[in-house]
Amino acid sequence: MNMELEMEMKKKTCIAMVPCPGHGHLIPLLEFAKRFLLHHRDDFHVTFLIPTLGPPSPSTIAIINNLPSNIDFTFLPPVNVQDLHIQTDHPVPQMVLTVRHTLPSLKDALASLTSRTNLVALVLDVFSLEALHLAKELNISSYLAFASGAATLSFTLSFPKFDESFSSEFEFQPEFLDLERTMDVPGCDYASFKVKDLPDPVLFRRSGEIYTLFLSVCQKASLVDGIIVNTFNDLEPEAMRALHNGSSSRSVYAVGPIVAQPNQNQDEKIDECIAWLNHQPSKSVLYICFGSGGTLSQEQVNEIAFGLELSGHKFLWVVRVPNKIPNSGYVIGQKEDPIQYLPPGFVERTKEQGLVVPSWAPQIEILAHGSTGGFLSHCGWNSTLESIVHGVPMIAWPLFAEQRMNAILLTDVLRVAVRPQGEEDGVENREEIAKVVKRIMDHGNEEGLEMRKRTQELSYAAAAALTENGSSTKALSSLAHELLNKNL
Repeated sequence: MNMELEMEMKKKTCIAMVPCPGHGHLIPLLEFAKRFLLHHRDDFHVTFLIPTLGPPSPSTIAIINNLPSNIDFTFLPPVNVQDLHIQTDHPVPQMVLTVRHTLPSLKDALASLTSRTNLVALVLDVFSLEALHLAKELNISSYLAFASGAATLSFTLSFPKFDESFSSEFEFQPEFLDLERTMDVPGCDYASFKVKDLPDPVLFRRSGEIYTLFLSVCQKASLVDGIIVNTFNDLEPEAMRALHNGSSSRSVYAVGPIVAQPNQNQDEKIDECIAWLNHQPSKSVLYICFGSGGTLSQEQVNEIAFGLELSGHKFLWVVRVPNKIPNSGYVIGQKEDPIQYLPPGFVERTKEQGLVVPSWAPQIEILAHGSTGGFLSHCGWNSTLESIVHGVPMIAWPLFAEQRMNAILLTDVLRVAVRPQGEEDGVENREEIAKVVKRIMDHGNEEGLEMRKRTQELSYAAAAALTENGSSTKALSSLAHELLNKNL
């Protein structure tokens, strides 16, 4: 670290941020740091301490290298995945245990920061809460940066109580778990969440490691000094009220929507996608993507392909190598060409109708484009907010994690999404897929027009929350005031 940066950090209030492994967890924390410092750059400096399972990806390095000068970073020594002794492909153990194995080097890095800066707070991702005790040891404040919404946060904080209910009422065998039982999530009376809709670690009751680690995460979430949540008041007002009312000793800051900004650098894939979109009519293209880690079975890939062809609507589809495990993209590298897994002749037959992109596409740029009229999404919270910010209605296709809860919020409460019905043997058929595509994309369809109107209203509300006097900007100012007082 150069002398000039050392001097700057000594003069400012410093914050350390620890994401858990995974691009989808790093980006929201980075975007929050940039948003926070945009408003309070003269007072604060942020240091990222990043746990890793191996060398950072080229895309991660590109993002890190373009951070403003008041954010610096350290990649902690990588953990060998073999040392984790994980018996499952589920990402929760991988993320939590990676942070756990990183604790010695993280402790050294924090001690070094404390000795040479005015370090006042440790900001943790939900799956890096393993490091919570280090804040107590260093006598600094701890904050949870919750990358999902207020409803999921409310569930997370309440889950230890739900666990007691599960222990007394449910058997360990999944076949005896009442998946249709309605769960009362504080502040979420507006939505009917059933056991089957809850984050999927809940359904792994029989798989002790996943369930136990998830329960431990939820217990630690209640012990932080403050919570920063990526939502805005007008999106989830009831859940936010419940969080404020239930957190008398802890501040909860709704600072969203925090979404990634368009890439300013030249990129061949960005150029390809945007060039294609530039030749399509307004609001005519359905964008299809299942996040950075979502995967579908071969059967489901086939049905989506035939459903898109049957619908006749324009599409831009990010295709990933099929896998029966819906979150395998987080733990299995993409070494094959996913295009080869599409039905024979599909690409040729639909070359005038759609564009197929392997593995990754510039989502922000696509959603912001005037030709994009719908988004078939896995309902990850990052994607959900990005779609709302850009006023794009959705087809909800949740796969794992908290995505089923998000889908219910989008379809039943906000009514900015539709959801396929009629799943058979875990696979949605092509006729139903074509039907929901038409519901959202046919411009003469009253239901689609209403969804587009409501999504646009939420887009305006999201923009208003981020204005100088908006609710999220005020929440950032309150957080900054709290942190500065800790430095007095």
